[in-house]
Amino acid sequence: LPLQYDEKKSTIMTCCSKLLCNGCNLANRKRNKNLSLEQKCVFCRHSIPESAEEFKRNLMIRVEANDPLALHRMGYYRNYEGDCEDAFQYFTKAAGVGYIRSHYELSVMYRKG
Repeated sequence: LPLQYDEKKSTIMTCCSKLLCNGCNLANRKRNKNLSLEQKCVFCRHSIPESAEEFKRNLMIRVEANDPLALHRMGYYRNYEGDCEDAFQYFTKAAGVGYIRSHYELSVMYRKG
């Protein structure tokens, strides 16, 4: 099955910057809970962040490594928070390393002014 491209229907795994559809994420969490296993990333098997702070710290590690998806997601969060200047910078970096979705977000920002 193809992954959902809609970011609202996908979860970013901040440990490895992979997208996982919310349905697959839920199935993995239920499986781990039923088998009394630790919650881990399905791709790299690192522990899933317990808090928002840990999530942000993992995401920033990937941003510092110039990971295109992490750069794009950070731009998305900054734009959502209303910090358009930082969002523009993150989207520009992500577009510069080849993340196509960031080109679209930049075009939307240009259109809105």
